[in-house]
Amino acid sequence: MERCWILLGMMGSGKSALGRSIAELSGREFIDTDILIQNTVCRPIAQVFKLYGENAFRAHEAAVLRKLKPGHAVVSTGGGIVLRPENWSELKRLGITVYLEAPVEALIERLERSKKRRPLLEGEGWQAKVRDILEERTPLYRQAELTVRVGEKDIESTARDVMAALEAAP
Repeated sequence: MERCWILLGMMGSGKSALGRSIAELSGREFIDTDILIQNTVCRPIAQVFKLYGENAFRAHEAAVLRKLKPGHAVVSTGGGIVLRPENWSELKRLGITVYLEAPVEALIERLERSKKRRPLLEGEGWQAKVRDILEERTPLYRQAELTVRVGEKDIESTARDVMAALEAAP
């Protein structure tokens, strides 16, 4: 049975950009769970957080994950998908998980440049919040079957590194 390649990691680690690049290089379909959520609720992610709160967003995220089927796809997930223990069984059902491990400084720099709104980072002191979230989630991300260090190379080179790790995996 064909298995998905599932990208996990912090916001700003490049899950979406790398996912698109890996999908293109490998001929796999690209699936972004955040886009699936937006299409399901007909609202941007930031609006879902603002109107309904993080718990509602996480419930939508879990529901989207349950609906996915294993297959010839690269799946980019939201950074907090690892927070719900039940999501792990779904991730394992779908395919092989890859933690895109980025240094906190690289994450902060990318998030600073990003035009994408990050609901968990609204307001002052967001850089400290990035550090806190990363510290909280790192043990969860490390449950992934593979870890690939990112943030030092361009997207295509990093995509090739991730693909090499996936292709070498049992």
